[in-house]
Amino acid sequence: MSTTTIPIKLLSPLSPSVNRLFLPSTLPQCLPLRNSPDFMSSSLPTTLCLNLQKRGVEASVAFNPSGNFDLSLHDDEQDDQKVTPPMPPTEGRLEVVIDNDIIRRLDLSPFQSATGITSPLTAEPKQYLERTIGFTINYTREDPSDLRELSEFPDIRLWFVRLDATYPWLPVLLDWRAGELSRYAAMLVPHQMSMRMGVVFNPEALELFIMKKVVIVYNWLKQHDVPKPRLKASDMARMLGFGIGDELFDLLDQT
Repeated sequence: MSTTTIPIKLLSPLSPSVNRLFLPSTLPQCLPLRNSPDFMSSSLPTTLCLNLQKRGVEASVAFNPSGNFDLSLHDDEQDDQKVTPPMPPTEGRLEVVIDNDIIRRLDLSPFQSATGITSPLTAEPKQYLERTIGFTINYTREDPSDLRELSEFPDIRLWFVRLDATYPWLPVLLDWRAGELSRYAAMLVPHQMSMRMGVVFNPEALELFIMKKVVIVYNWLKQHDVPKPRLKASDMARMLGFGIGDELFDLLDQT
């Protein structure tokens, strides 16, 4: 029986001449987050980072929603000065506002009210792909001295877990250019915090998250006759720094 290899390409240009270590066996890839108190505090750079297994290499890779890369290969350069900040929210986007009480009760009604999506079976992607969806998180910490980022609070993450389980195709409708896809991923993918680099993803977990969402989104867009579903699903993966080959879509079309 023949096997098919599905290429998953990391979209990070790396210089082979660089040989200094950042951390043992790690290579950080960084994605900018929306610079907003609703998500990240001002004490950390507004970046998302992916640790990749690459021994003997150091590079800080900044990736913004417009698709540009900026490599800083020296420790003495400030990473937060190299990362291009996300663009402002898309004008007229649908804004989902949640607070402590909503989060505590795992209440999805604010999302349903803001978007009009009351059931995952009735949502029409064509209505939301251009307008997009974003989140405002009004979260009051019990301890004002608590310096954790919002993506580190278990109750907030649990709310997003329920949201994602109910609407698994939601990432494709988010306001990508304003960093909403990056923030959404941070709520669902295991990561650690770095004072210099921001959010550092578990690489295998991020790859699985992306592959799962590509499969779900591609099938959902096809079911609703959205033009060029491959391109849209691929663009979503590209926003998190991954390229998806046509082989995956060819396999999905066979079933």
